[in-house]
Amino acid sequence: MAAGDNQDLRGPSAVDHVAEEISKLGPEHPPTAEASTNVSMVRSYRKPVVSAVAPLGPGMPETTRPSTELDRKEAMHEERALLLDNNITPPNVGNAYQQGDIDSLPDEEAPVQSHDLPTEGAPLLTPSSGGKSSQQELHQKWEDAVLEGRILTTWQLETKTLSKSSAPLVLAFFLEYSLTVASIFTVGHIGKVELGAVALASMTANITGFGIYNGLATALDTLCPQAWGSGRKKLVGLQTQRMVFFLWTITIPIGVVWMCADLILMRIVPDRDVAVLAGRYLKILILGAPGYSFFESTKRYLQAQGLFSAPFYILLVCAPLNAFMHWLFVWKFNWGFNGAPIAVVITDILLATSTLAYIVFRVGLECWPGFSKRAFQNWRPMIQLAIPGFLMVEAEIAAFELLSLFSSFLGTSYLAAESVLFTLGALTFQTPFSVSVSASNRIASLIGASLPDAAKTSARVTGVMAVIVGVTNAMLMISLRDILPSLFTNDAEVITLIAQLIPVMAAFQLFDAVACCCNGILRGLGRQKVGGYVQVTAYYAVAIPISLSTAFGLDWRLYGLWAGVSVALFLVSCVEIIFLYRTDWEKSVEDAKSRNENG
Repeated sequence: MAAGDNQDLRGPSAVDHVAEEISKLGPEHPPTAEASTNVSMVRSYRKPVVSAVAPLGPGMPETTRPSTELDRKEAMHEERALLLDNNITPPNVGNAYQQGDIDSLPDEEAPVQSHDLPTEGAPLLTPSSGGKSSQQELHQKWEDAVLEGRILTTWQLETKTLSKSSAPLVLAFFLEYSLTVASIFTVGHIGKVELGAVALASMTANITGFGIYNGLATALDTLCPQAWGSGRKKLVGLQTQRMVFFLWTITIPIGVVWMCADLILMRIVPDRDVAVLAGRYLKILILGAPGYSFFESTKRYLQAQGLFSAPFYILLVCAPLNAFMHWLFVWKFNWGFNGAPIAVVITDILLATSTLAYIVFRVGLECWPGFSKRAFQNWRPMIQLAIPGFLMVEAEIAAFELLSLFSSFLGTSYLAAESVLFTLGALTFQTPFSVSVSASNRIASLIGASLPDAAKTSARVTGVMAVIVGVTNAMLMISLRDILPSLFTNDAEVITLIAQLIPVMAAFQLFDAVACCCNGILRGLGRQKVGGYVQVTAYYAVAIPISLSTAFGLDWRLYGLWAGVSVALFLVSCVEIIFLYRTDWEKSVEDAKSRNENG
């Protein structure tokens, strides 16, 4: 799934004509189950490029409204590349594409005639000076190409696609991460109690709220791209509606917990003042929960259509406003501690309204089915993916938060060093996580398009990118080990601890990146259940016991705490790689078809 590219479109092409002719072969909407038995996978195939441009394949509408001009140009460019790679584009058209001479391509009205395919490498459809080809022959040749697996992708195309879609995600996730950091930076200058309270509130909110929203919403990483890849565009909007209402329903028990947070935290945290302030922060934060959950759902709605830059543009506006409001409310208006959660609430509401406005005025309602009672029906397939997705995310979030809790028993310096290491780990995680999100959307789209071989290629490219990112992160941390600690603290003891532990963190960067990207591939396949089981087992049956026994039993202290996490990430990487190598990708295609048909 790629973001936009500035390729010039100055005239019609023979490929456009071929796409138009093929699109006329089937009805505008997907056929019924009875009809689909006659056309096999043809009716389920849709061109797996990333933007809302007319897909190739029978049974699709002739044209669709482009999301943006930039996305339209990029989608057309990638479509041509895919056609060239599979020898479907006529040679003379392919040469013109490669040379960039689009104006020299055959006119859209030029007649097209199909020919027999003497070899597998011959073009599927070639223009001719003869008469117009018959619809049955065009249909049969397209069907043969899909059934014979001739609609493939390449390493080069997947590398370019995943790289382009990952780049804006990295920036978007950094901006999103800054939303929470703003509270800590702003409130930290009020006093130690306030700093401890906002840190405790943020940790509680992540475990009991935001982590739950993010985990459950990963179901859309499967459902929306697979629906988009299959050409059922209205189903993308319907699945998003279901998730929004589902998350709003989950907000009720989350709100109850946050309303009682001060009473709960006072039984856990020895400092009563910190617990009371943290509870107040969470009570105010409840007002922004519906907006945050809406943003997480609609963000995936946009990503499924290949609009990976959209969340970045939205956060590029909202993140600076969030920082400004923190300063304005806390210091300028003298609201003190209460100003921080109020700023977060307003930011969450802005994220939701900005995303909605972007969809309505910039993207269009091509994938929006309108409000329907169907949004409250057939939740079971969504929940079957959402619960394991929740386990995948929540298991890791809670495990790392527990490390911070355990480090507090080692002393103040160790707790401070652990906080800095946790922040560094969160920052380096944004890059592999961006590749993971890009891969899950790309692979899910290809699976929805009934192209398992192309999905395998994309998964292999994702694996290589994960290794490159992991090694790069490790090298950066090692080379900057004497510089990074001083960016966070001036305490000599804490700086020494951080510098000593950075090589340990660098050592597991590779496993962290690989495990993260494997989870993304699993989401694309709709195999969140496997990832959920593996994550829970690795962290709570292996990592936590190793961390506690080595940190306190062997007196390895922070080395021991991070040793357990390193072992867990290594196990997650190995187990999920083995599963992906042995899994039945065709079954994922059938599962996707079943979900889309019953959508």
